[in-house]
Amino acid sequence: MLPLRDDQARYSTPWVNNFLIGLNLLIFLFEATLDRQSLNILIHQFGVVPYHLAAFLAGSTRYPLPAIVVPFFTSMFLHGSWMHVIGNMWFLYIFGDNVEDYLGHFKYLVFYILTGLIAMSTQVAINLHSTVPTLGASGAIAGVLGAYFILYPRARVLTWFFVFVVWVPAWIILGYWFVLNFLSGTATALAVQGQNVGGVAFWAHVGGFVSGALLVKVFGERRLRSPYAVG
Repeated sequence: MLPLRDDQARYSTPWVNNFLIGLNLLIFLFEATLDRQSLNILIHQFGVVPYHLAAFLAGSTRYPLPAIVVPFFTSMFLHGSWMHVIGNMWFLYIFGDNVEDYLGHFKYLVFYILTGLIAMSTQVAINLHSTVPTLGASGAIAGVLGAYFILYPRARVLTWFFVFVVWVPAWIILGYWFVLNFLSGTATALAVQGQNVGGVAFWAHVGGFVSGALLVKVFGERRLRSPYAVG
């Protein structure tokens, strides 16, 4: 199922959401200019490698604390392919504007980064000894999806489903997305336990979604909202 657009009205311009989309695309364009070796160095330095944290916790001095902490922030702005970044930004474009409208600009930025950090922490906790770098905005975007699921479950999402285009309630499409990621994450963990393999960071999606659903009401609604819908 591919969401095309939603019918939930917003009452402000999503400046932060647009900025995040632009920044992610700009950084990926920079990645695309690098040769394979340089790109590999960039990803290993600024993507999260779970084993580095495991070594740090075990007392190794090879990986200093900044080298452990910084990638948790930078990794959510790196992507592995055009399909990876376009898919992530498409979901952020459809669902992020309404969450920003509810929270307000600054709180939305904090919310996005915090859920991204929680998402990455969840992925690392499940695969603590993996030497494969983890990167992408999907964990933070999963937090946005979790928030949307709580705030606008009855909003309708125009969805492409094979040869059909139909309006689907948000709680169905986002609920399906979460269950699929949870089941996929569980199956992957059982199948490749103890192995260093790449793939989709399903547990980052699960951690991000759950944290977004739980935290959005804690952050609370912005105080002033215009009574006029913005197209």
